[in-house]
Amino acid sequence: MADPTWPAEQLIVAAQRGDVDSITALVSGAHPNVQRFARSLCATPEDAEDAAQEALIILYRKIGMLRASGALASWMFRIVRNECLRRARTMRVPTPLPDVAVRSAEDVVLQRLEAGRVAAAIAGLPADQRHVLIMRDIQGHSGRMTADALGLSTAAMKSRLHRARTAVQRSLRATAEPTLEPTPGGIHEDDSCRRA
Repeated sequence: MADPTWPAEQLIVAAQRGDVDSITALVSGAHPNVQRFARSLCATPEDAEDAAQEALIILYRKIGMLRASGALASWMFRIVRNECLRRARTMRVPTPLPDVAVRSAEDVVLQRLEAGRVAAAIAGLPADQRHVLIMRDIQGHSGRMTADALGLSTAAMKSRLHRARTAVQRSLRATAEPTLEPTPGGIHEDDSCRRA
């Protein structure tokens, strides 16, 4: 049965000074207590064993950083607790991916047509508005970065971006609405269909 007491203070002090034999004895003496901490804190026995090993490695490598020899137990407890928490975070059950619907050929064609309409609307913008819109909305640059890159004040960049977005929206609305062709006599095609 393991001794539940921690190693003596003089052994801890010698280990802090870098005495290799004392460090080895300290790690061996602390092992049962560290394992007990880990078993009480970790979710699985495997995690407890891994956390205890990690804590003992840290003890071996960093004993010189311990400020007070009487703080060994609380220091080791914190190391074990942190390691158990880290392991618990990494073992979270992954959420299942949502079912991905297969797009029809019609949906693909419509998406391409829509992308083409948007590209045409952007291409039709004046160069200064097009540059701002592309940097902000397509490339995802921050407002400050966009303004700096284009040599503009933030207010000027925002104004150009607003005008560009408005122009693109207008262009998209115009291409989405059916055009009413005037027929001879000033009657629209729509009106002639209603009268028939």
